[in-house]
Amino acid sequence: MNRRTKETLRVRIISVGFACLAIAVFKPIGFSALGLMLYVHLLAIWALGVGVCYITEIIVTHVLNRPASLEKGAEYIIRRNAWFQVINSPLEALLICTYLHFPMKAIGAESPLSWIGFIQVLLVIAFCSFAIGLYWRYKFRSRYLAAELEETRLLNEQLKALQSGNTAVKNEAVLADKVPAEPTTGTDTEIVLSGSTNERITLHISDLLYIEAVGNYVKVNYLSEGQVRTTMLRATSKQMEDDLSGYPMVVRCHRAFLVNLTQVERIVSKSGSMQLVINYSKDYIPVSRSNIAHIKETVIGKV
Repeated sequence: MNRRTKETLRVRIISVGFACLAIAVFKPIGFSALGLMLYVHLLAIWALGVGVCYITEIIVTHVLNRPASLEKGAEYIIRRNAWFQVINSPLEALLICTYLHFPMKAIGAESPLSWIGFIQVLLVIAFCSFAIGLYWRYKFRSRYLAAELEETRLLNEQLKALQSGNTAVKNEAVLADKVPAEPTTGTDTEIVLSGSTNERITLHISDLLYIEAVGNYVKVNYLSEGQVRTTMLRATSKQMEDDLSGYPMVVRCHRAFLVNLTQVERIVSKSGSMQLVINYSKDYIPVSRSNIAHIKETVIGKV
């Protein structure tokens, strides 16, 4: 048995033991009727509960296709653990209700194998899962941080490779004294952005830094003659997103922000959050949790 397998077994044994202890303390749906025999039955449930954890592991790994991996970063680990708890909690509750159904029926007590009994036990297990999750997250915090740092390092490497590839394409177009007709990731196409009024701005796509939604306006941040400039247009960020849909390097990272990934200096990750540091302006642009996966896919998928 290797080190990782031993550690996983230890985590399962402690976690299920804590859940059984909570059942012994709270005694939902009349478990107190079993008296001291409840503790004997909980020992058996403890052993079966460890087995249920491994069944959940199989479901998460093979059915949900989320194998255990520290290399995929802290956010992946946290999401995977959340899925594990969501699946494991009702399975453990069902195990407890089913097992204790028979000894409780034998003494004429109310059976826990009912919706009310199941929900009561599930609430106790859910509380335990939440507490256990916080404990193990704190216990393995250094690993999560290491995984997060490694993920950020790889993302920044891939971002630089992506930007280098776009620069090479742009230089080839300049040397050929032409720009491709279709807007693609590596071109330096001139674009026109306009709002619902007469305001408009003409710039090269490579000079666009980011666009920020401000009320009924958008703030376009771009380079002009080596300086960072800002122009306000009466438009929505959704309109800007549609206008720039032909340029895959311009992506939405937040409901209020669109960024040009070719102008991102580096990616900063901390405690599951992400920010993009923009070239020249050095502004930190937030990435919402719902957009983190898209940013990663864009950076990784286009290298």
